[in-house]
Amino acid sequence: MTAERPALEVAVILRKERVAGAMSRWQTWRWVLDDVVQQETGFGAGPRLLYKNDSGERWIHGGYRVELFEDDTEGYQLNATTPAPCWFVLWRMEDEATVSDEPIARPVVVSLSYHDASRWLDAQETVEQVAAPQAVVDWLKAFIAEFYQPEVKRPKRPESFKSLTDRFGNPVSISTTKPHGPGDGSGAGAGQGRGQGQNKGRRHG
Repeated sequence: MTAERPALEVAVILRKERVAGAMSRWQTWRWVLDDVVQQETGFGAGPRLLYKNDSGERWIHGGYRVELFEDDTEGYQLNATTPAPCWFVLWRMEDEATVSDEPIARPVVVSLSYHDASRWLDAQETVEQVAAPQAVVDWLKAFIAEFYQPEVKRPKRPESFKSLTDRFGNPVSISTTKPHGPGDGSGAGAGQGRGQGQNKGRRHG
């Protein structure tokens, strides 16, 4: 029987607010992540309007489960060791209105992994973060302390020890011997002259 993974049940609060300043010329409203809170029975499992007025709207989305996986401890470590560990929330806009007179933003998934957030951003998703409470950070750090194993970096072979290859991938050998050729003083006669000179010097010595 597989042991159940550590998990938290949470709810996500998304806020619709007016855009101020020059940007309001192109966009009147925007959605932002407001908070991630512990799930309570009264929240339910779907979106629920908390308030709506001239300044904006606030919706709570209950029923999200955040699990911890042993093979992603590095992602949790990267988050937990920042000055402000946080929740990462991927959310998307509805294509059509379902619970309001206009489409609203809906959370898709919640995580505490830096790796998850990076993958979502690489996929061009909308990802926002909000600070996690200390109790959640302590829970996350306890999991890291139990399962995190830093990757052991193997010694890197110096470049000078790496085998050389040509542009086709074939091994290349390098010779330190000078090439022999006409006029380079390396012929047989030249070799004999050097040898005779050395012998003559020894005899006179």
